[in-house]
Amino acid sequence: MTTLLRTPLFEEYKVLGGKTIDFGGWELPVQFSSIKEEHEAVRTAAGLFDVSHMGEIEVTGKDSLKYLQKMMTNDVSKLKNEGALYSAMCYENAGTVDDLLIYKFSDDHYLLVVNASNIEKDFGWLLSHVEGDVKVENKSNEMAQLALQGPKAVEILQRLTALNVSEIKYFTFKNEVQIAEKSALVSRTGYTGEDGFEIYCAAEDVAKIWNVLLEAGKADGLKPCGLGARDTLRFEATLALYGQELTKDITPLEAGIGFAVKLNKEENFFGKEVLKQQKENGIPRKLVGIEMIDKGIPRSHYPVYLNDELIGEVTSGTQSPTLKRNIGLALIKTEFSALGTELEVEIRNKKLKAVVVATPFYKRDKK
Repeated sequence: MTTLLRTPLFEEYKVLGGKTIDFGGWELPVQFSSIKEEHEAVRTAAGLFDVSHMGEIEVTGKDSLKYLQKMMTNDVSKLKNEGALYSAMCYENAGTVDDLLIYKFSDDHYLLVVNASNIEKDFGWLLSHVEGDVKVENKSNEMAQLALQGPKAVEILQRLTALNVSEIKYFTFKNEVQIAEKSALVSRTGYTGEDGFEIYCAAEDVAKIWNVLLEAGKADGLKPCGLGARDTLRFEATLALYGQELTKDITPLEAGIGFAVKLNKEENFFGKEVLKQQKENGIPRKLVGIEMIDKGIPRSHYPVYLNDELIGEVTSGTQSPTLKRNIGLALIKTEFSALGTELEVEIRNKKLKAVVVATPFYKRDKK
C-alpha cells in the first residue's frame, strides 16, 4: 500500500473534524462541515483552504526570462516585479503539461506554482530544457500555502498585519509580510471566483498562520474549507482543473484559456506552431457550458451526443450550490458549440437532454 503524502497541517484537520480522502496521492480534507456550507461561506463571507500540496518551483539566473519565454505560452516579459501571471506549459504537440502561476521577484528570480499531481513531471520537464544561466529548484517541501477567499477576506487578513492589504492589487503580491510574527508572501489571487489571497510561507510556520486566521475570522463566519468546496467554487467560476479541462491531450485553446496564449510574442515556445494552426484553421474541439434540461447531473467523462453522434464528453459537472442547477463543462466538436444547441448527455445508460449555455456560470459582483 502506498503511503499518502500529508501537508504540515494534517494534525490540524483532526482537531477540526476534517474528513480526508486520497487526492492524487495526498491525504487531504474533502470537507470539515459540509461542502454546501463551506461553498456558501466563501460566496458570502470567507473560507480558508490548506493548499500546501501545490508545488513551488524557483527559477533563478540572468537568463531566466529568456528561458521562461521558451517554456510558457503567456508573455512573461510583460510581468513587472511583484506581479503574478497565469500561463500554460505545453508539449511540442500543444498538449498541456500544466497550468500554473508565475510570480516575479526580479529579472533573475521567479517562482512557479504548479499543480500538486504534476510537481515531479513539471520539474523534470523544466530541468530537461534548461539553457544558459538558469537554475531550477523544487521548493515544494519547504513551502506551505493557504488560500483565504471570499468577500470578507480583506478585512480578516487586515486584522493580522500592519501592511495595508488593500494596496495589493489583483494578480500582484507583497513578500515578507508579517502575519502572527511569521513572514509570508501574500498574493491577491485565488481559485474560487471570489476576492481573496493566497499566502505562501515556510512549512514550519503554516500551522500558526492557519490558526490565527481562523480565530481572526470567526466572528465574520470564516470557515475551514476542503477540496469539495474548492472544486464546486472553481467550477462555477469556470476555472480549468488540470486532469479534467486540461490534459496532455487537450490544448490551452481548446480548454478556453486562449487569453494565456500569446502567439504574437517573438520567442518560439513549445506548442506554438500547432497552436498557431489551431488559431488560423479553427480549433477542432471547444470547451462549453451545458445545463441539463432533463433530470440528471453531468459528471466527468460522461459521453455527449447530438443526433446519436458522439461529439465529446463532460469534463466537470455538478449541481451548482449557488445556482441550484445541474450544469457541466463539456469538450465537444466545435461545430456543435453554439449557445442554445440542444445535446444529450449519457447518464446511467440513458441519453438525457441538455443545452449549451454561456460561461462563466458564476461571476461575482465587483462592487
